[in-house]
Amino acid sequence: MAGGKLSARQKMINLMYLVFIAMLALNMSKEVLSAFGSINEKLGRANTSFESKNNLALADLKKKSSENEEFAKAANTAQQAANISKEFYDFLASEKEAIYVGNKIEADARDDYETMDKTQYLDERYYKGGKVSKEGKAFLDAMDKYRNGMLPLLAGNDALESQVKEDFKTDAVEIGKGTGKVKKDYISYHFVGFPAVSALTKMTQIQNDVKVVENELLSKLLSGNLKELASIDNYETVMTTSKGAYYTGSTFDGVLSLGRVDASTKPSRTELKLDGRAIPDSKISYDGGKLVLGVNTGGVGDHSITGSLFYPQDGKEIEVKVDQKFTTINKPNSATIAADKMNVVYRGVQNPMTITFAGVSDNNVTASGNGLKKSNGSKYIMSPGTGKEVTINVNAKLPDGGGTVSDKATFRIKDIPRPTGTMRNDDGGALKMTREAVGGAPVGAKLVDFDFDLNLKVNSFKFKAPGSATVLVQGNKLNPAAKNALKKAKRGSTVQIFDIKAKIQGNSSYNLRKVSPVIIELTN
Repeated sequence: MAGGKLSARQKMINLMYLVFIAMLALNMSKEVLSAFGSINEKLGRANTSFESKNNLALADLKKKSSENEEFAKAANTAQQAANISKEFYDFLASEKEAIYVGNKIEADARDDYETMDKTQYLDERYYKGGKVSKEGKAFLDAMDKYRNGMLPLLAGNDALESQVKEDFKTDAVEIGKGTGKVKKDYISYHFVGFPAVSALTKMTQIQNDVKVVENELLSKLLSGNLKELASIDNYETVMTTSKGAYYTGSTFDGVLSLGRVDASTKPSRTELKLDGRAIPDSKISYDGGKLVLGVNTGGVGDHSITGSLFYPQDGKEIEVKVDQKFTTINKPNSATIAADKMNVVYRGVQNPMTITFAGVSDNNVTASGNGLKKSNGSKYIMSPGTGKEVTINVNAKLPDGGGTVSDKATFRIKDIPRPTGTMRNDDGGALKMTREAVGGAPVGAKLVDFDFDLNLKVNSFKFKAPGSATVLVQGNKLNPAAKNALKKAKRGSTVQIFDIKAKIQGNSSYNLRKVSPVIIELTN
């Protein structure tokens, strides 16, 4: 094609041929883009899980901060770490949002990773005129600020200090070997020339590193050096009840106890009053170290239990003050409706639900809603149909001739999330396997971090090996044509399993979302 003088027609044919080759190369990379997206989703789910765990641990430390100076110092350190982590995490989130907006990716298309192959936006945002731009420098400054802020809080934890220094360093990166060794600045090495989905995944990975560091620090603060003080002088009384409120005229069954509730903590004597009136011994019983009260709840309003519990210690009697309150309210007029596993119901599965009315037996409670069926007692099954919401109406007949009350609740309906493709039940953006394992292992699909255990059956998929045409496979294992293409692939090359078609066993009518692909590197 390159020799001699070419006609206009031949030039056009040559140009079309080059465009065709470029399109082939682009199409082959689509599955890699999807693999990046799959990793990005998995990291995002992990970040959500870490955030919940970290918030609970921080709340626990704050509760303990008033107990002694050691817990107070730990809570202060944890709060500083949480603030520094949140600032950097939120900065990364804003940069990811800028990538979506800059690449004109709408909110409902943010899981269509095969379209996120452009590099121009981030190249121009982070690198201008042959050097790092203002926005690129802001990225580096944010990472430096996070690293330098966290290191003083990790003093004494050598492993975590080293991890932060390594994972969040912004130094130039050396690439190549020998005389060909060169240095590339952090921004150029990590972000310039990469497709948008790669940059998004990189930033989500950094967010994950932030959450992991915070979690490990909180775990360290909650264990090891921090110990509960064991002296009775430092215990507080705890009151627990079988329900949050009581009907007028009923019996209050509050339980007063110390933090330690074994039999050795049983008081030697008590001096307790209910609203200023002495509680007789006949209204007090014991369950191990727990003191059980059987007093009348009284009228509507707040009530107080005051006085002292006396405990023997070192030959002396230690007095522990009691000052607790409870509230008596009128009989209820609203239901408690809760999904056992989630705050939404999913289309395509049977959602277990518990529907009760406080103080009303299950046989006096009726519930109705589109797709709702009673299973047993307070247990129901919800199988939602079309639409975005479902409303459950509840009626209850109150005891003692109290009449009938009703309530309702509305739940959002969501579709089952996107399944993840697997090989030997392993999932991830890229796997390493032997040629023999690929040829014999079943292709599968599973729902990662989903509240229901659904059995998914793969009916077909497409197989692509370098140098061979794409093979359509029926079933869940490679057919002879796919195995023949596999034999031709070289060691270290990558084969792709994509366009995986799967169904829910027992519910083949439900159309699952597109299954994410599996990318495999051959090890032999």
